[in-house]
This record gives sequence, structure tokens and C-alpha cells, in this order.
Amino acid sequence: MKTLSTHKGQVMPLNRVNVDTDAILPKQFLKRVERTGYEKFLFHDWRYDDNGEENENFVLNDPRYKGASILLGRDNFGSGSSREHAPWALEDFGFRVLIAPSFAEIFYNNCFKNGILPIVLKKEEVEVLFEKAFNIDSYSLQVDVKQQTIRDDDQLIYHFDLEDSQQERLLKGMDDIEITMKMDSEIAKFEKERRSWLTPKRA
Repeated sequence: MKTLSTHKGQVMPLNRVNVDTDAILPKQFLKRVERTGYEKFLFHDWRYDDNGEENENFVLNDPRYKGASILLGRDNFGSGSSREHAPWALEDFGFRVLIAPSFAEIFYNNCFKNGILPIVLKKEEVEVLFEKAFNIDSYSLQVDVKQQTIRDDDQLIYHFDLEDSQQERLLKGMDDIEITMKMDSEIAKFEKERRSWLTPKRA
């Protein structure tokens, strides 16, 4: 998993509440077995019309936000199913940071497992960021995971909270398997010391 310590990127404002995982990545694209290649399906039903043409009224297709890597959302971002495909699609497209007043809990945790930083800010702070993203060309933010701060070029600074384990995941780029492997010696010791009757017999 990619590490994330600091990130500077342009902000794309997605001005919708209750964006669920079916909107982020519709169910018809869940048959893929790979964990990559989902970027072209991100927000598919909003991004394209019935003829498969780009919907020029959807923010992801707005040339003003081309190359954005920070997604700004509204309340309850990521509601819906527990699948990790939605974070996969966001990360594949290039979003490393998500900012909203609230996230669905499972989606929030899945983001950390996939190298994405979901930041919870106060509603009034999010509102300020929306106003700037709408009105300032190429509006960008500098995010610092260790300091847990967000800054822009106009002296704005906001603080956000992370648990130590969430911060460590991002700073060290560790997924669930890598976190488990940190305990390799303890696991080996347990396996060696457990009683013999607990060890499966070989055929």
C-alpha cells in the first residue's frame, strides 16, 4: 500500500449529501476480480448519460477540476454496503484525500485500509472549503498526516483527528496483512508453544 505523509492537491467539490457506495461504484462493475482498473467506472451513473457520453453537468467532468486529488463531500459520504470496491475506484482515479462533515463508518475504515485519508471537519469548515473550491481556480490544499492539519495558500488552517493506528497505517503504508505480519514472531511463538493436541494431524 502507498504511504501517505503529506499531500498537496487540487480540490474537487462534490456537492451532494448521502453519496453511497453504489453511486461511487455501481454494482454492475463488481464482477471484476482485480483490485485495480476501476477508475473509469467511478461515479459511472452520474458521470455518463444513457448513450455513454460524458455528462458535462457532473463535476468530475468539469475541466476546472481535472487532475484533482482531494475530494470534498457532504454529510454521510460512503453510506451503503461494506465492500471495498468504492475506495479502490477512488484511489485508482487519483483521490488520496476525502474531506466531509461525516462518513459512513465502514467506508471510513475501508479508506485507511486502501491508502486513502478520510478527514472529518466541522460543517462550517467544510462550507468554507466548498466556497473556495467553487470560486478559486485550481484551489489546492496541503494535508499533513503527522501534524493532522490542512492548509491552503491563504493562511487557512484546520486541524483534524486521527487514531494512532490510523495514522500509522498511512505513514507506513500498511494494509491488514502487513499489520498482521508485524506480529509474526508472536504468532510463531504461539504456534510453537500451544499444546500438541491442538495441532492438526497430517494425513
